[in-house]
Amino acid sequence: MSRTTGRTPMVIRSIPDAIAAVPYLLGYHPTDDLVVIGHDGPHNMCAIRVNLPAPDDRAELAATAERVADVLAGNRFRRALVLGYGPADRVDPAASTIGDHLTAHGLALTDAARVAAGRWWSLTCVDSGCCVPSGNPYDSSTTVVAAQATLSGKVALADRSELARSVAPLTGPARTRMRQATARAEERLRSWVSEGLTRSGFHRRMTEEGRSLLRRLHAGAGTDDDIAWLGVLLTNLRVRDEAWVRIDDDHPDHEIDFWRDVLRRVDEAYATAPACLLAYVAYVAGDGGLANVALERADPEYSMANLLGWAMETGAPPSVVRLNMTPEDLAAAHAAQDERLTDGAIGGEERLDL
Repeated sequence: MSRTTGRTPMVIRSIPDAIAAVPYLLGYHPTDDLVVIGHDGPHNMCAIRVNLPAPDDRAELAATAERVADVLAGNRFRRALVLGYGPADRVDPAASTIGDHLTAHGLALTDAARVAAGRWWSLTCVDSGCCVPSGNPYDSSTTVVAAQATLSGKVALADRSELARSVAPLTGPARTRMRQATARAEERLRSWVSEGLTRSGFHRRMTEEGRSLLRRLHAGAGTDDDIAWLGVLLTNLRVRDEAWVRIDDDHPDHEIDFWRDVLRRVDEAYATAPACLLAYVAYVAGDGGLANVALERADPEYSMANLLGWAMETGAPPSVVRLNMTPEDLAAAHAAQDERLTDGAIGGEERLDL
């Protein structure tokens, strides 16, 4: 289930407006999906996307409908609109079941429609004279909603697979260069062991290197060696938290570009932390589609991945996954933990897991 919260208010007055808004809310044009837009609530607007359930799987259909209705009701939305993308034999029963569950949870169903091949069909209209059997044509590019989305910098890709490719690892010569840079970064970290650093000293050096590198990379583009080194350093949770706490939630576009670039370039073994950081800033920005495909690149057992996955699944507002700390707060929080580190030298029979 993908949940998207709009940061920039979109005025949706009709089914065509909703059809125009959905690709920008999700980040791509849906084709085989069910989208429920919650509105009239405390969190502006929320779009939930689920795979279109099979019509003969009533258990899956009921479970999906209950989950969607529970998320919207739990986040205190009072009204909802349903759009189903696909053939009538799959959309109609799914939309009807979703509508029943929304009503049972106290939400008013403002409208429902099926969308396919540039046309839409109302699923709530009872006047056969106003809805032609061949459907109502629409052109989203001419709507005010599309203009608002474009002006605010939103982009709608062709489909979800294209969105997933936007966070996929680089290939070809770029991947070869990053593989070589990663080997150099790993060797650089291993060289610290031979210096006889204590555990606390090793931890402090990673933190200092991470802080310095993050400041430098946010000021400009990084080399392959910079990005590979960042990937290695982010395996340290303190460095990961340093990156997390420095994300500017109020100006997420640059942060999204930065962490998307890092995620695509790092070696797959180091993808989890950048994937989670990208998922976090995308979720805060209201881009649930990007947040979901980014999180798919992360190890699901990773603590931050668990937190973000829970937030997306339950429809929790972005505020619940913010650290709400300054770098100074973070330093104070880690000070006690740093004191507990064993002050023995790293080496001997111990090894770095690289």
